[in-house]
Amino acid sequence: MYKVYGDYNSGNCYKVKLMLNLLGSEYEWVPVDILNGETQTPAFLEKNPNGKIPVLELEDGTCLWESNAILNFLADGSRYLPSEPRLRTQVLQWQFFEQYSHEPSVAVARFIQFYLGLPAERMTEYRAMQKSGYRALAVMEQQLDRTPFLVGENFSIADIALYAYTHVAQIWHLTPEFGAGWIGSRRNRVMSVCWIDAPIG
Repeated sequence: MYKVYGDYNSGNCYKVKLMLNLLGSEYEWVPVDILNGETQTPAFLEKNPNGKIPVLELEDGTCLWESNAILNFLADGSRYLPSEPRLRTQVLQWQFFEQYSHEPSVAVARFIQFYLGLPAERMTEYRAMQKSGYRALAVMEQQLDRTPFLVGENFSIADIALYAYTHVAQIWHLTPEFGAGWIGSRRNRVMSVCWIDAPIG
């Protein structure tokens, strides 16, 4: 059985949870408190020397880290990861976009508000993250106006990767330019495939 070391409030951990549920895989969830330094203990650093969650521990003790790498491992051989090289590369394209353009804005803004409580000294950064977050959401909007899912006609781990933080973006005041309707329509599209209605906190 897999072990997942993570935080239920983390979008990156939520990706792994969604994937495992879609696959019907059994797993043990091991909660990790990032604010109390549990990712920096010697025991945790043996599992991930980078000191971050999520971590997926396999039955043989191998530990995999970085959420999108874990998604690719879990989805390999399933309908959620295309075998055709062009489509598979497009999945990776969106996962790189998520980590370099989307997550650094949307997730950081959420962290400042949800975990830190919007401290005054980080408000300038928070507003900058909102602005860059709008740009990332606009890129997604352009693609989803053309195709039902991010990689053509079929749901894939590209959608899971970008769904994790996007589906709660309006809660953290990150989507005024698109509105709740925009998030709702995209959320419902993914939810129809995921059959899970448990947003992250």
